[in-house]
Amino acid sequence: MHSLRSLRRIISIFSHINPTFRTVMTSSNECSAGIIVIGDEILKGQTADTNSHFICKHLFSWGVKVKRISVVGDDLQTIAKEISDFSQKFTHVITTGGIGPTHDDVTFEGVAQAFGDKLSPNPDIVKLCKEYFGAEDMSSPKMKLAMVPSTARLVYGVTKKTGEKNKFPLVVIRNVCVFPGVPSILERSFVTLEDLFKNPAGKCYMEEIYVEKDEVSIAAVLTEFDDKHRREVTLGSYPDFTNSFYKVKLTLESNKADFLSQAKRSLIDKLPEGSVVNFDKDPVANAADRVFSVLQSQTIDKPFRDKLQHSINIIEQSLEKYGLDETCIGFNGGKDCTAILHLFHAVIKRKYPDYADKLKALYIRSKLPFPEVEQFIQVSRDRYNLDMLNFNGRIRDCLGDLRAQQPNIKAVVMGTRNTDPYSSHLEGFSMTDTDWPQFMRVNPMLGWTYSDVWFFLRSLYIPYCSLYDRGYTSLGSMNNTHPNPVLQFIDDRGVVCYKPAYLLQEGCKERDGRNT
Repeated sequence: MHSLRSLRRIISIFSHINPTFRTVMTSSNECSAGIIVIGDEILKGQTADTNSHFICKHLFSWGVKVKRISVVGDDLQTIAKEISDFSQKFTHVITTGGIGPTHDDVTFEGVAQAFGDKLSPNPDIVKLCKEYFGAEDMSSPKMKLAMVPSTARLVYGVTKKTGEKNKFPLVVIRNVCVFPGVPSILERSFVTLEDLFKNPAGKCYMEEIYVEKDEVSIAAVLTEFDDKHRREVTLGSYPDFTNSFYKVKLTLESNKADFLSQAKRSLIDKLPEGSVVNFDKDPVANAADRVFSVLQSQTIDKPFRDKLQHSINIIEQSLEKYGLDETCIGFNGGKDCTAILHLFHAVIKRKYPDYADKLKALYIRSKLPFPEVEQFIQVSRDRYNLDMLNFNGRIRDCLGDLRAQQPNIKAVVMGTRNTDPYSSHLEGFSMTDTDWPQFMRVNPMLGWTYSDVWFFLRSLYIPYCSLYDRGYTSLGSMNNTHPNPVLQFIDDRGVVCYKPAYLLQEGCKERDGRNT
């Protein structure tokens, strides 16, 4: 009873701020939002819009349904009309962009025009402009930020963990919230304003199912499920033609958590047996827990668990002897390097959970690198927070350059296996040859087989270079590397295709796609 009174009081308060709020909330208990992205640079493709994605993700978690996203240019009349229309349709209207000091920043003016208001200097923002931007008087371009609709109110977000109030306020006019367009500024501000946007009627819950079947093959099951549950559950189906681990992502949304769990189980039971993938959306963040759980798993063969434990022991010994400041990891985008990078990252996160600095990674670029490899390396750099040390040329010369530029580095962790060329004699710790620049080569994976590498990558859902899904089993340069002929087959159309690398059964034929 008390919660109902509280809800009605909240609705009453908000209805004075936004006349449409009462209608939206009482008709369906739904809290909605419309996002207006403002800027010619977005429409011209000069700047990518990341703000709407960020906003949608957070609003969903707060129980707010985004109904529409609009992108408009820096045109006053267009902005005013869009704001007026959105304000009447949605509980919250969120604008991004167009509030800077230049002539084309007309968002505040557009909001004022939408509501028949006028611009006037807000005393609090005037003070902030003087304090932080050095604006001396109202003639300064920087003071344009302080010219807001006269009916505007200021909302100061609060950081949940510290309780600290934001220095800069959000400008709100009726149900329109005006955010800056700079992503870093918007993101810092937006996450502190949960209480402003959160749906008082409750959050929306979502479950995801990842399926290793194409969308057509499961369409009948999805249609049957939707016909039966559409009043309580919203079902979405999203094919992914590039993911290495699944083909379709299914989403189930509902404001009833218990019912949603039951519905998910029901749908899984109806999908083809063995088609549901226990996909890990963030294997890097979960690396320590997932990798070390393999050691305890009785469903995984003991020989591999023993190899994994030995590899972890080698890495831990290396860290004890050299430390992270004297260590870098070799990474060229190949499958072995990807496996050792993930394992190295997992050990560091377990050993130093608060470590946040970049890990040094050595990349010696081949003469003709595949674009897919270069792209994967760049993505991996950001994914694992790497400080890439890039060199071109012969390995010996590059190691000499590494010694000259990074004299503190003494050890290089490598993904070498003893079946690699010229590697059968190596041990877990092996110095480079005497006539080479002197580094300790740390080799945690010497005893791993080809199938071990793929089991590790696939079972932990670790992203790897897309070339491996196209039949390449060992990567070198573009002039000496081809899809492995062992994996070749002719499809139903008579077209020559290649199975993915992880389906190669004979590890001894790993390099059959290499000229050298």
